[in-house]
Amino acid sequence: MTTAPTASAPSTAPARPRTRWRVVDIVVAAVLGVATGLLFVLWNSVGYAWFTAMDALTPGFGGLAVGIWLIGGVLGGLIIRKPGAALFVELLAASVSMLLGSQWSIETVYSGIAQGLGAELVFLLFAYRRFGLPVAMLAGVGAAAAAFVLELFLSGNLAKSPEFLGIYLGSLVVSGALLAGLVGWLLTRALAATGVLDRFASGRSRAR
Repeated sequence: MTTAPTASAPSTAPARPRTRWRVVDIVVAAVLGVATGLLFVLWNSVGYAWFTAMDALTPGFGGLAVGIWLIGGVLGGLIIRKPGAALFVELLAASVSMLLGSQWSIETVYSGIAQGLGAELVFLLFAYRRFGLPVAMLAGVGAAAAAFVLELFLSGNLAKSPEFLGIYLGSLVVSGALLAGLVGWLLTRALAATGVLDRFASGRSRAR
């Protein structure tokens, strides 16, 4: 006796993420990098004044002002959702800041590389599949941790007291989670709500 062929069950395996960059990804990442770089230029004055005031209050609390300088990597990862986007946007933003007169000169670019990598590693940890608020805040924390490690050597913080380093690291983590992670996530949602991100998964997921 013959039996009718049965239809094969549809695959339940999750679709692999599209990791190849499109032209629109490059263009938007570049625009994000330049726009974030201009934000950095503003924050170089406002944020540094806040940093100095907080450090005068309690050494190490200045780290609470650093989060805005970490936001490029978070935005790049959340919006573009491709490998390298966090590093690309943060590095470009840092380069724009340097070219427009950052008081830290070439060290600004070194910071951009470290902070971008810190955020990038978090998105990689989640295989570029998760982009919710917890991941955004973790990306901000990753960028903050990378900034902390770089400054141990670049800014001579390795010679400072354990008390200062503990307060500074804690302040950086809080600032990275809130000013970079939370604010970056809110900005991404606000942009998606306008429809400008409709060609990206970040815009389509917000619409759904």
